[in-house]
Amino acid sequence: MRAAWYENRGPARKVFQVGELPTPEPGPGELRIRLAFSGINPGDVKKRQVWLGSAAPAFPRTVPHSDGAGVVDAVGDGVPAAWIGRRAWCSYAQSYRPYGTAAQYTVVPEGCVGALPETVSAEQGACLGIPGITAHRAVFVDGPVTGRTVVVAGALGSVGRAVAVLARRAGAQVIGTVSRPGQLAALRELGVDRAVCAGDDVVDAVLALTGGRGADRVVEVAFDANAALDARLLAPGGTIAAYATHEPAPTLPFWPLAFKNATVRLLGYDDFPREAVRLALPDITAAAAASALSYPVAAVHPLDEIAAAHEAVERPGTPGRVLLALPD
Repeated sequence: MRAAWYENRGPARKVFQVGELPTPEPGPGELRIRLAFSGINPGDVKKRQVWLGSAAPAFPRTVPHSDGAGVVDAVGDGVPAAWIGRRAWCSYAQSYRPYGTAAQYTVVPEGCVGALPETVSAEQGACLGIPGITAHRAVFVDGPVTGRTVVVAGALGSVGRAVAVLARRAGAQVIGTVSRPGQLAALRELGVDRAVCAGDDVVDAVLALTGGRGADRVVEVAFDANAALDARLLAPGGTIAAYATHEPAPTLPFWPLAFKNATVRLLGYDDFPREAVRLALPDITAAAAASALSYPVAAVHPLDEIAAAHEAVERPGTPGRVLLALPD
């Protein structure tokens, strides 16, 4: 099969190789997907870079990317044969595993694969995995959100978009934030109850919509920058669910959070419980099938241009997801 891989971490153009590798065979509990598209996430780029002081690759050879979409063509022991021939989207292909979706074929545990409805394109299917599963965990890890207020920081980002959609579909009141006024129209089109620019306007909006009580959940993309603001947003007993930070050792506003008996929940996708992944798959699939969850695609690169694709994620120009198209 054609695949892209690296054997050392570093700049994309220095470390990526593209060529032929053996086609993998599914083991027990696994299935194999003939991929059409591979989705590239910031975490895939960080694993290839020298990040957090680690320069040694996790495996002698790494085929990157955890997300993708295509057609199941083989199953291992314990996996129903009914999967064969079905369109599918997947995640966790390269989570603690060496061979991800930057290849014509990938092998994934069955519990990390969702059926892809005919109404959802393979391009969109390749966008669902890491963002959708992270969003689902952020929304539901502390229980149902029906009738609750959820603030989504950076609601037009990949995870934020999925948080807003999943929370709204679960009956929450959703307040989404963006960094620039020019983004507000796109945020309103996403269907949030209130669209605001980040800053003090968020506090006013939350207090106005909740009768002064505050938000039950804040889903945060920049914990270091916004922890103090989030503490102001929270209702007593509320939760901040943070999945990203720029500063790896952020300052925590202890007393403002303590006085609200707040929970700070930090989310690391690679280490989510598999039961949480199993619960996420049908909800994400249903949102995509209903055309509620979809992503703008900034660029689709052929496999041979994987270095350029990674650079587009590192230095984004056009908003949207970056994908690899796998050869037939």
